[in-house]
Amino acid sequence: MRFVVIVFLILLSILSCSKKNSYKVDISSIDVHLLIKRYEVDFYNASKEKLQVVKNKYPFLFPKSFTDSIAISKINNNDEQELFIESQKIYKNISFLETQLFSVFKHIKYYNAKFKTPKVVTILSNIDYENRIIYADSLLFISLDSYLGKEHKYYSDYPKYIKENNTQENIIVDVANSIIEKQIKPVSNRRFIDKIIHEGKKMFLLDLYLPEISDKLKIGYTQEKLQWAIENQEDIWKYFIERKLLFSTETKLNKRFIDNAPFSKFYLENDRQSPGKIGVWLGWQIVRSFMQNNDVSLQELITIDTEELFKKSKYKPKK
Repeated sequence: MRFVVIVFLILLSILSCSKKNSYKVDISSIDVHLLIKRYEVDFYNASKEKLQVVKNKYPFLFPKSFTDSIAISKINNNDEQELFIESQKIYKNISFLETQLFSVFKHIKYYNAKFKTPKVVTILSNIDYENRIIYADSLLFISLDSYLGKEHKYYSDYPKYIKENNTQENIIVDVANSIIEKQIKPVSNRRFIDKIIHEGKKMFLLDLYLPEISDKLKIGYTQEKLQWAIENQEDIWKYFIERKLLFSTETKLNKRFIDNAPFSKFYLENDRQSPGKIGVWLGWQIVRSFMQNNDVSLQELITIDTEELFKKSKYKPKK
């Protein structure tokens, strides 16, 4: 009996690893040149006399409207210095981030040979949550003060579903997402099915670019919320089918099922148990099913028509 249990556990472990690493590829031969500059370190340690050195190093962060007097005022501001000190407690050493960036850039280049590695600049943005990562082809800005940990005092007034993703682990997911947003053109069709499959394609690119990252981090759920989505997948699908929502062009469906939110709005008693943007999660499962059932390239996936993808996905959720 003991032998049977051991064999079962070994098989379970193998299956778990296989599922987790099903998108792993060999990136050892992919060459990327990574350059990370610490703007916040250079800026908040600068004096009036050394400000010009910082300006020469980061000309793109000193528009004409950002005068020397404004810069010195920011450097000497107690609140800004406190924010810098707090960020340094966590990000004085960013070797972990360098390792993650190397990996994600190599994965992106593996699938997109023409991808050019951007110069990475770490900054502080006074916790500008909407612009935590900014990617502009040759430059990628990472706002470290948005990733101080979900329990940090600076986020005490944030909704739980927002601050849940204000952690170190979320940086690399947001970096990958910022690049994916540039790779996949915005959806033009207004139907709900078009929108969720469009979001599903972006989530699938996360699978490819971040094969070692958990699903809950990629989608931004707690483990409990992710488990709810998995366990209720069939009921979610039935809900959309029975109410004929898939081909609806009702814009309110965006806020109910696609936009980031504390929970999805089915207008049922147990809504608050659900995670937000459940439509994104469902679109992800449809695209995963399509890729499992079809041998297509990444570029073909990105450009394929929604209805063709949906039909060939053979998506059928199970209890």
